[in-house]
Amino acid sequence: MTAIQVNGLRKSYGGFEAVKGISFEVPAGHIFALLGRNGAGKTTTIEMLAGFQRPDSGDVRVLGLDPVTQRAAVRRRTGVMLQEAGFFPDLTVAQTVDTWRDFTATPRPRDEALELAGLEAKAGTKVRQLSGGEKRRLDLALALLGRPDLLFLDEPTTGMDPEARRNTWDVVRDLARQGTTVLLTTHYLEEAQRLATSMALMDAGEIVASGGMAETLSTQRGRVAFRLPAHVNPDDLPLPVTLEGETAICRADDPDLAAQTLLSWAAERGLRLAGLEVRAATLEDLFLDRSAR
Repeated sequence: MTAIQVNGLRKSYGGFEAVKGISFEVPAGHIFALLGRNGAGKTTTIEMLAGFQRPDSGDVRVLGLDPVTQRAAVRRRTGVMLQEAGFFPDLTVAQTVDTWRDFTATPRPRDEALELAGLEAKAGTKVRQLSGGEKRRLDLALALLGRPDLLFLDEPTTGMDPEARRNTWDVVRDLARQGTTVLLTTHYLEEAQRLATSMALMDAGEIVASGGMAETLSTQRGRVAFRLPAHVNPDDLPLPVTLEGETAICRADDPDLAAQTLLSWAAERGLRLAGLEVRAATLEDLFLDRSAR
């Protein structure tokens, strides 16, 4: 089953076209990462998928439904965690969850929602006293109240400390294992790479790369980095490199083989490649490569 199907989606504000005819699909039960710089069109896309905005043109189906004409049905089956949520600052965390439960069909128990978000100890704390990361966890608790079949997460871990971020990753993975589809946007590329099974990279309202996470990254070259030894000319190295300050960077389809070649060359000359780092291609490499075009 396809949870999200988008064909030729467009949205403009005045003379500015924020989303320029994008198309993609998300299979049910998958975690899909929608990536891009600020202003790429990600949030506008989510707002159209969730039924908050009407597309100018194109076709959208969410869980087989039209999010504009069948918005009520879509809302019953989806959870949304946008970048900014409106809270009543003088309500406690528990009171906030209880208030949202009154507007949610068959909601989770309050304690279950707080446990999922790691907020049990903050139940009696007023919202205005929460940190930025704790407010994001409250956003998550509210998005999960209705046991959604599809969950939209727009920058979900912004402001969270490392422990809270990893706990949130575990919650998202568990939801996907239970069959929930997740559409995620994030500027933490490691987060997307760890969680998502497929992705699309947006730039200036267009999708410039998409596909399965592993398959997409396999098209990128890996990286070998090291401090260039003193008095060594980069042109003397056995493989081409670029310099970032004193660091030489070699891009290669097989970074392990490239590292072996460089180390053998250095050993023959009695040189040491200090700070040697070898890594496979990452989303950061893909992001920077596509953004530079």
